[in-house]
Amino acid sequence: MSGTSRPQFVLFGSSIVQFGFYGEGWAANLAHVYARKADIINRGYAGWNTRRALQVLEKVFPKDARVQPSLVIIYFGGNDSSFPDPSGFGTSVPLEEYVENMKKIINHIKSLSETTRIIVLSAPPINDEVLNIQFARSNGKPSRTNETCRVYSEACMDLCQDMNIKAIDLWTTLQKIDKWQDACFIDGIHFSPLGNKVLFKEIMKVLKDAEWKPSLYWKSLPSEFDEDSPYDPFFDDGRPYNNISNWILPDNHHWE
Repeated sequence: MSGTSRPQFVLFGSSIVQFGFYGEGWAANLAHVYARKADIINRGYAGWNTRRALQVLEKVFPKDARVQPSLVIIYFGGNDSSFPDPSGFGTSVPLEEYVENMKKIINHIKSLSETTRIIVLSAPPINDEVLNIQFARSNGKPSRTNETCRVYSEACMDLCQDMNIKAIDLWTTLQKIDKWQDACFIDGIHFSPLGNKVLFKEIMKVLKDAEWKPSLYWKSLPSEFDEDSPYDPFFDDGRPYNNISNWILPDNHHWE
Protein backbone atom coordinates (compact mmCIF):
# COMPACT_ATOMS: atom_id res chain seq x y z
CA MET A 1 0.00 0.00 0.00
CA SER A 2 1.32 3.40 -0.95
CA GLY A 3 2.22 5.66 1.91
CA THR A 4 1.07 8.71 -0.03
CA SER A 5 -2.51 9.91 -0.10
CA ARG A 6 -4.09 10.16 -3.54
CA PRO A 7 -7.79 10.50 -4.30
CA GLN A 8 -9.46 7.18 -5.08
CA PHE A 9 -11.74 6.73 -8.08
CA VAL A 10 -13.69 3.46 -7.79
CA LEU A 11 -15.38 1.94 -10.85
CA PHE A 12 -18.30 -0.26 -9.78
CA GLY A 13 -20.40 -2.31 -12.16
CA SER A 14 -20.64 -5.30 -14.45
CA SER A 15 -18.62 -6.30 -17.53
CA ILE A 16 -18.47 -2.80 -19.01
CA VAL A 17 -16.45 -1.96 -15.89
CA GLN A 18 -14.50 -5.20 -15.45
CA PHE A 19 -13.28 -5.13 -19.06
CA GLY A 20 -12.54 -1.40 -18.89
CA PHE A 21 -8.79 -1.98 -18.60
CA TYR A 22 -8.64 -4.29 -21.62
CA GLY A 23 -6.79 -2.95 -24.65
CA GLU A 24 -7.82 0.64 -25.27
CA GLY A 25 -10.45 0.49 -22.54
CA TRP A 26 -12.05 3.56 -21.01
CA ALA A 27 -10.77 2.67 -17.54
CA ALA A 28 -7.24 2.19 -18.89
CA ASN A 29 -7.35 5.67 -20.39
CA LEU A 30 -8.65 7.07 -17.12
CA ALA A 31 -5.81 5.39 -15.21
CA HIS A 32 -3.30 6.74 -17.74
CA VAL A 33 -4.43 10.35 -17.42
CA TYR A 34 -4.65 10.19 -13.62
CA ALA A 35 -1.47 8.11 -13.17
CA ARG A 36 0.16 10.69 -10.87
CA LYS A 37 -3.06 12.23 -9.61
CA ALA A 38 -5.54 9.54 -8.43
CA ASP A 39 -5.77 5.79 -7.97
CA ILE A 40 -8.26 4.14 -10.32
CA ILE A 41 -9.74 1.05 -8.64
CA ASN A 42 -11.69 -1.51 -10.68
CA ARG A 43 -14.57 -3.22 -8.93
CA GLY A 44 -16.28 -4.63 -12.02
CA TYR A 45 -18.03 -8.02 -11.99
CA ALA A 46 -19.00 -9.43 -15.38
CA GLY A 47 -22.53 -10.76 -15.61
CA TRP A 48 -23.78 -9.01 -12.49
CA ASN A 49 -27.04 -7.17 -12.01
CA THR A 50 -28.19 -4.76 -9.31
CA ARG A 51 -29.37 -7.60 -7.07
CA ARG A 52 -25.87 -9.01 -6.80
CA ALA A 53 -24.43 -5.54 -6.44
CA LEU A 54 -26.58 -4.93 -3.37
CA GLN A 55 -25.32 -8.17 -1.82
CA VAL A 56 -21.73 -6.89 -1.75
CA LEU A 57 -22.32 -3.15 -1.56
CA GLU A 58 -21.22 -2.71 2.06
CA LYS A 59 -18.19 -4.95 1.52
CA VAL A 60 -16.99 -2.98 -1.50
CA PHE A 61 -17.86 0.35 0.12
CA PRO A 62 -17.67 -0.04 3.93
CA LYS A 63 -18.79 3.06 5.79
CA ASP A 64 -15.98 2.68 8.32
CA ALA A 65 -13.17 2.61 5.74
CA ARG A 66 -10.19 4.80 6.68
CA VAL A 67 -10.24 6.44 3.23
CA GLN A 68 -13.43 6.96 1.25
CA PRO A 69 -13.45 7.35 -2.52
CA SER A 70 -13.47 10.79 -4.04
CA LEU A 71 -15.39 9.48 -7.05
CA VAL A 72 -17.48 6.40 -7.79
CA ILE A 73 -18.52 5.60 -11.35
CA ILE A 74 -21.48 3.20 -11.37
CA TYR A 75 -22.73 1.02 -14.20
CA PHE A 76 -25.56 -1.50 -13.93
CA GLY A 77 -28.55 -1.96 -16.19
CA GLY A 78 -27.69 -3.96 -19.28
CA ASN A 79 -27.91 -7.32 -17.53
CA ASP A 80 -30.94 -6.19 -15.52
CA SER A 81 -32.74 -5.47 -18.80
CA SER A 82 -32.50 -9.09 -19.95
CA PHE A 83 -35.72 -10.98 -20.56
CA PRO A 84 -36.84 -13.25 -17.71
CA ASP A 85 -35.92 -16.91 -18.06
CA PRO A 86 -38.74 -19.45 -17.45
CA SER A 87 -36.52 -21.10 -14.84
CA GLY A 88 -36.60 -17.96 -12.72
CA PHE A 89 -32.80 -17.78 -12.77
CA GLY A 90 -30.60 -15.32 -14.62
CA THR A 91 -29.86 -11.62 -14.61
CA SER A 92 -33.30 -10.19 -15.36
CA VAL A 93 -34.55 -7.61 -12.86
CA PRO A 94 -37.98 -5.97 -13.27
CA LEU A 95 -37.75 -2.29 -14.15
CA GLU A 96 -39.25 -0.95 -10.93
CA GLU A 97 -36.94 -3.11 -8.84
CA TYR A 98 -33.93 -2.07 -10.93
CA VAL A 99 -34.71 1.61 -10.26
CA GLU A 100 -35.14 0.95 -6.55
CA ASN A 101 -31.88 -1.03 -6.43
CA MET A 102 -30.00 1.76 -8.17
CA LYS A 103 -31.45 4.23 -5.71
CA LYS A 104 -30.16 2.13 -2.80
CA ILE A 105 -26.71 1.87 -4.38
CA ILE A 106 -26.52 5.61 -4.99
CA ASN A 107 -27.75 6.49 -1.49
CA HIS A 108 -25.22 4.18 0.13
CA ILE A 109 -22.34 5.69 -1.82
CA LYS A 110 -23.60 9.22 -1.12
CA SER A 111 -23.50 8.39 2.60
CA LEU A 112 -19.78 7.49 2.55
CA SER A 113 -18.61 11.09 2.86
CA GLU A 114 -19.66 14.61 2.01
CA THR A 115 -17.01 14.76 -0.71
CA THR A 116 -17.69 11.44 -2.44
CA ARG A 117 -18.91 12.26 -5.96
CA ILE A 118 -20.87 9.96 -8.26
CA ILE A 119 -21.21 9.49 -12.01
CA VAL A 120 -23.75 6.94 -13.25
CA LEU A 121 -23.59 5.30 -16.67
CA SER A 122 -26.90 4.26 -18.20
CA ALA A 123 -27.42 1.06 -20.16
CA PRO A 124 -25.76 1.37 -23.59
CA PRO A 125 -27.44 0.25 -26.81
CA ILE A 126 -26.72 -3.18 -28.27
CA ASN A 127 -26.44 -4.57 -31.77
CA ASP A 128 -29.52 -6.81 -31.85
CA GLU A 129 -28.41 -8.79 -34.90
CA VAL A 130 -24.94 -9.64 -33.60
CA LEU A 131 -26.09 -10.19 -30.03
CA ASN A 132 -28.70 -12.70 -31.12
CA ILE A 133 -25.96 -14.71 -32.80
CA GLN A 134 -23.47 -14.46 -29.96
CA PHE A 135 -25.73 -14.71 -26.92
CA ALA A 136 -29.07 -16.15 -28.05
CA ARG A 137 -30.74 -18.53 -25.60
CA SER A 138 -31.13 -22.22 -26.26
CA ASN A 139 -34.68 -21.65 -27.50
CA GLY A 140 -33.36 -19.23 -30.12
CA LYS A 141 -34.91 -16.18 -28.49
CA PRO A 142 -32.79 -13.10 -27.71
CA SER A 143 -31.59 -12.53 -24.16
CA ARG A 144 -32.34 -8.81 -24.50
CA THR A 145 -33.04 -6.20 -27.17
CA ASN A 146 -31.96 -2.67 -27.87
CA GLU A 147 -35.48 -1.53 -27.04
CA THR A 148 -35.33 -2.98 -23.52
CA CYS A 149 -31.95 -1.29 -23.06
CA ARG A 150 -33.59 2.01 -24.00
CA VAL A 151 -36.29 1.57 -21.37
CA TYR A 152 -33.77 0.82 -18.61
CA SER A 153 -31.46 3.60 -19.76
CA GLU A 154 -34.25 6.18 -19.64
CA ALA A 155 -35.35 4.98 -16.21
CA CYS A 156 -31.78 5.32 -14.96
CA MET A 157 -31.44 8.83 -16.36
CA ASP A 158 -34.76 9.88 -14.82
CA LEU A 159 -33.66 8.55 -11.43
CA CYS A 160 -30.36 10.41 -11.58
CA GLN A 161 -32.13 13.63 -12.52
CA ASP A 162 -34.48 13.23 -9.56
CA MET A 163 -31.52 12.55 -7.23
CA ASN A 164 -29.35 15.32 -8.69
CA ILE A 165 -26.64 12.83 -9.71
CA LYS A 166 -24.32 13.25 -12.69
CA ALA A 167 -25.19 10.67 -15.36
CA ILE A 168 -24.13 9.76 -18.89
CA ASP A 169 -26.81 8.66 -21.34
CA LEU A 170 -24.86 5.93 -23.12
CA TRP A 171 -27.87 4.63 -25.03
CA THR A 172 -28.29 7.95 -26.83
CA THR A 173 -24.64 8.99 -27.03
CA LEU A 174 -23.30 5.85 -28.72
CA GLN A 175 -26.06 5.87 -31.33
CA LYS A 176 -24.81 9.25 -32.56
CA ILE A 177 -21.73 7.49 -33.96
CA ASP A 178 -21.84 6.61 -37.65
CA LYS A 179 -22.56 2.87 -38.09
CA TRP A 180 -22.53 2.51 -34.32
CA GLN A 181 -23.84 -1.07 -34.36
CA ASP A 182 -20.51 -2.35 -35.67
CA ALA A 183 -18.19 0.54 -34.85
CA CYS A 184 -18.82 0.66 -31.09
CA PHE A 185 -18.87 -3.04 -30.17
CA ILE A 186 -16.70 -6.14 -30.53
CA ASP A 187 -19.56 -8.61 -30.04
CA GLY A 188 -22.74 -6.57 -30.14
CA ILE A 189 -22.58 -5.66 -26.46
CA HIS A 190 -19.01 -5.02 -25.20
CA PHE A 191 -17.14 -1.92 -26.31
CA SER A 192 -14.68 -1.68 -29.18
CA PRO A 193 -11.79 0.83 -28.99
CA LEU A 194 -14.13 3.45 -30.47
CA GLY A 195 -16.91 2.68 -27.99
CA ASN A 196 -14.41 2.95 -25.14
CA LYS A 197 -13.12 6.23 -26.51
CA VAL A 198 -16.62 7.70 -26.64
CA LEU A 199 -17.31 6.70 -23.02
CA PHE A 200 -13.94 8.00 -21.81
CA LYS A 201 -14.52 11.39 -23.45
CA GLU A 202 -18.00 11.64 -21.90
CA ILE A 203 -16.56 10.94 -18.45
CA MET A 204 -13.84 13.53 -18.95
CA LYS A 205 -16.45 16.07 -20.03
CA VAL A 206 -18.45 15.50 -16.85
CA LEU A 207 -15.32 15.82 -14.71
CA LYS A 208 -14.34 19.05 -16.45
CA ASP A 209 -17.77 20.68 -16.30
CA ALA A 210 -18.85 19.57 -12.82
CA GLU A 211 -18.86 22.38 -10.28
CA TRP A 212 -17.47 20.13 -7.57
CA LYS A 213 -15.26 21.52 -4.84
CA PRO A 214 -12.60 20.35 -4.97
CA SER A 215 -12.62 19.73 -8.71
CA LEU A 216 -11.73 16.20 -9.81
CA TYR A 217 -10.75 17.19 -13.35
CA TRP A 218 -7.22 15.98 -14.05
CA LYS A 219 -5.78 19.42 -14.72
CA SER A 220 -7.13 20.65 -11.37
CA LEU A 221 -5.49 17.91 -9.30
CA PRO A 222 -1.83 18.16 -8.28
CA SER A 223 0.61 15.59 -9.56
CA GLU A 224 2.27 13.51 -6.89
CA PHE A 225 5.86 14.64 -6.17
CA ASP A 226 5.61 17.52 -8.64
CA GLU A 227 8.32 19.69 -7.11
CA ASP A 228 11.31 20.74 -9.23
CA SER A 229 14.38 18.57 -8.79
CA PRO A 230 17.97 18.56 -10.06
CA TYR A 231 17.30 14.92 -10.97
CA ASP A 232 14.65 15.86 -13.53
CA PRO A 233 15.53 15.18 -17.17
CA PHE A 234 18.24 17.54 -18.38
CA PHE A 235 18.14 19.35 -21.72
CA ASP A 236 21.15 21.27 -22.97
CA ASP A 237 19.20 24.42 -23.80
CA GLY A 238 20.15 26.60 -20.87
CA ARG A 239 17.56 25.21 -18.45
CA PRO A 240 18.92 23.34 -15.42
CA TYR A 241 16.09 20.79 -15.53
CA ASN A 242 12.75 20.02 -17.17
CA ASN A 243 9.89 19.17 -14.81
CA ILE A 244 7.60 16.74 -16.66
CA SER A 245 5.39 15.75 -13.71
CA ASN A 246 2.29 17.13 -15.43
CA TRP A 247 3.10 15.80 -18.87
CA ILE A 248 0.93 13.04 -20.34
CA LEU A 249 1.89 11.03 -23.41
CA PRO A 250 0.84 11.99 -26.04
CA ASP A 251 0.53 15.77 -25.67
CA ASN A 252 -1.82 16.93 -22.95
CA HIS A 253 -4.39 18.49 -25.28
CA HIS A 254 -5.15 14.96 -26.53
CA TRP A 255 -6.95 14.23 -23.25
CA GLU A 256 -9.24 17.25 -23.03
